[in-house]
Amino acid sequence: MKNRLKVLRAERDWSQSDLAERLGISRQSVNAIETGRYDPSLPLAFRISSVFALTIEDIFSPAE
Repeated sequence: MKNRLKVLRAERDWSQSDLAERLGISRQSVNAIETGRYDPSLPLAFRISSVFALTIEDIFSPAE
């Protein structure tokens, strides 16, 4: 699954650690999601969308 996490995080000047803390996950998990090595669970996707005040669809899209 493709995502815009890295761009959204950079727009807010957040490190991976900053985002991880807001989400209650590890920095390594944030990195794995950003690089497409890990697709978040639905509850985590909802937390991510809440942190960025965007819809899940605005952040994630199916891989082509």
